[in-house]
Amino acid sequence: MQKDHIQLSEEDRTYLLSLTSSGSLKVHVYKRAIALLELDRGKTLRSVSKSLSVSYVSVSNWRNKYRDSGLTFLKDQPRSGRPQLIDGAQRAKLTALACSDAPEGFEKWSLRLLAEKAVEMGIVEEISHTEVGRILKKTNSNLT
Repeated sequence: MQKDHIQLSEEDRTYLLSLTSSGSLKVHVYKRAIALLELDRGKTLRSVSKSLSVSYVSVSNWRNKYRDSGLTFLKDQPRSGRPQLIDGAQRAKLTALACSDAPEGFEKWSLRLLAEKAVEMGIVEEISHTEVGRILKKTNSNLT
């Protein structure tokens, strides 16, 4: 099963050893680095996957990505997706608004009322009541 193994360059091996001993490293980067070092030492994909508690396919993919692009695969590439339309400052203002007293005539804030008031105050151009709920849920706010 020689095809499972990889041959790290001395420079890559030194980099990976220093990286794994640094102490402040994301788990997915650490596991990828350890997997490469283990494969370089002659371990099989299956034994590396068992020792790191990841799937065989993951270790195989890491090996192939290392062969294709070197150590750049250690860190995840930016993912596609819809960008956030509401930044942290706007979220903070919305949370502060939810924590303030409800407008006159209302006992407490509703999500729809918060969404309308946020647009009225110019905090955001537009926002749905469901998005207000998601934002407040992440801040552990309680409207009751």
